[in-house]
Amino acid sequence: MKFRSTLQLLAVMLFGYSQTGAAGDIEDANVLARQSIQMIMKTQRIPGLQIAVVKDGHIVLSESYGMANVENNVAASRTIRFPLNSASKAFTGVAMMQLAEAGLVDLNSPISNYLDDLPEAWRGIRVRQLLAHTSGLPDIVDRQGSVEGGSEAAAWKVARSRPVTATAGEMFSYNQTNYALLAQIIRKQSKLPYERFIAERQFAAAEMSSSTFGDSYDLVPNAATIYAYAPRGTSAVDDGNRLSHWFYEIPYGLWAGGGLQTTADDVARWLIALSKGRLISQASLQRMWTPEKLTSGADGDWGSGWPVLQTTPELQVAGIGGARAAFIVYPNQRLAIIVLTNLAGANPQRFIPQIAEFYKPLTSTK
Repeated sequence: MKFRSTLQLLAVMLFGYSQTGAAGDIEDANVLARQSIQMIMKTQRIPGLQIAVVKDGHIVLSESYGMANVENNVAASRTIRFPLNSASKAFTGVAMMQLAEAGLVDLNSPISNYLDDLPEAWRGIRVRQLLAHTSGLPDIVDRQGSVEGGSEAAAWKVARSRPVTATAGEMFSYNQTNYALLAQIIRKQSKLPYERFIAERQFAAAEMSSSTFGDSYDLVPNAATIYAYAPRGTSAVDDGNRLSHWFYEIPYGLWAGGGLQTTADDVARWLIALSKGRLISQASLQRMWTPEKLTSGADGDWGSGWPVLQTTPELQVAGIGGARAAFIVYPNQRLAIIVLTNLAGANPQRFIPQIAEFYKPLTSTK
């Protein structure tokens, strides 16, 4: 081991850096990552977790910790499926780039070119504005994340009856209507159901053998149970030590926005395939990770399916879902960190940057 001392290791875990310099190689960085993630799990009382690190096109760390199901004493493992929730949108972004490369979709075209019977106020919205949440559309789900009216049909009726919240392109406003419409475009233009298009064009191409779709109510084999410390039916942060089930619903028509169940290893393989041009071209990748411009000329918060966390001094893009799953990509360092948990409120996007600091100083090889 090249890492210097226990005190230096503790400094890194507590403060995110070493006073005498960064870890010397991948093994040092992995030790720090393991120690850090276990401390975070203990502090945040996360029942189960998967972490994978991609560096220079290779998975250099893949670990699982804790319990996938607490009450039945089922250990977390690398093959347990965790929900990505809204991080699924990144896969939809890739799907739209694939259709664009095939000449089946023009991201600059109005959505009325691809979908019929839209409300008049929706017809001029551009496909790219759906991807970047700048459409101004009303949300098909309520503030608790449930579909309005209790069913997809009822939710669509409500959404279509409401006025737009802003002129398209005027502002960033996150909502699920955008991705429900994108799923319809994918189905119509590819002639395949959304989930089959993703399975054939992304799961198969990236060798993602453990990935599927579903929510708390679907019978998904090897799926982690989701928990929370919040009181039932509320968005409170904590209910003491009272761990309870957290149920979430992603109806079939909304899978493009949040329905994917997968493993950290599968996401890592997908990110590797993406970086090596096996899913889309480098030009499409760059476009997908470029923030959508607002009509004011300012950058929006998202590119095409991806939150853009930072553009300078270096690009950082992410997938973030359900306050329990996240991956952050650091293209300049050829680095990606994936953390999937089964605790609502774990918010791994907040501590992934700390783990990334262990790997950033390592020299990338071309």
